Amino acid sequence: MMQFIKPLLVEYPLITAFAVIGLLVGFSYLLSGWLTRGRLHGSAIAIMLGLVLAYVGGEITKGEKGLADIPEFAGIGLMGGSMLRDFAIVATAMGVRMEELRKTGIAGVASLFTGIFVSFVVGVCVGYAFGYRDAVSLTTLGAGAATFIVGPVTGTALGATPEVIALSFAAGLIKSITVMVGTPLVARFIGLNNPRTAMIYGGLMGTTSGVAGGLAATDPKLVPYGAMTATFYTGLGCLLGPSVMYFIIRSIF
Repeated sequence: MMQFIKPLLVEYPLITAFAVIGLLVGFSYLLSGWLTRGRLHGSAIAIMLGLVLAYVGGEITKGEKGLADIPEFAGIGLMGGSMLRDFAIVATAMGVRMEELRKTGIAGVASLFTGIFVSFVVGVCVGYAFGYRDAVSLTTLGAGAATFIVGPVTGTALGATPEVIALSFAAGLIKSITVMVGTPLVARFIGLNNPRTAMIYGGLMGTTSGVAGGLAATDPKLVPYGAMTATFYTGLGCLLGPSVMYFIIRSIF
């Protein structure tokens, strides 16, 4: 049986990737319902299982791309690449009503800049505490504290070492999972129950995947609004990281 299935998996890698990810996400949502009664969102469980599988794939192949180094699962490398990732981020804006976006006004813009600068400062302070002193490394780590996309983009633009870029990605990933898990727990206490507060929240947190997953567990109708400003946050962070933030950090250190 496997001698017929294996060539099909290799010949149609992207279809295989969608099937594998679909099964993983479905299983994660079942675990969410059975083990946590929905308190821990299925997306968070899927991310953690994905990290475990990536580690297992890396150990089996001794490669650098996790499961994608296994020929049968090579399509996961394309599915998880920048092209489909960026398409998914842009697609989150499709459900937004523009009149709700305009209502956010100055508060929405302020939340973007506040969220970015606070995250940068926290990331830089943690990097400094762990012994980093050069402006490139500190800026990259600060950008990683913003999101796991802004960190690698900033690090690549500034010429940071691969180790620092990897740390910035890890910092952003931890933030994403924390926001995803924590959002349903704090939503009631911060009034996160309408489009306006969802957009402000997305601007403050900034991690699109974390905000989208957290809001999906809170109220699925809020997802497009939070993801909209979180996407702006990512773009703004990619602009400010290698430019304004770098010059500020370089002037200090």
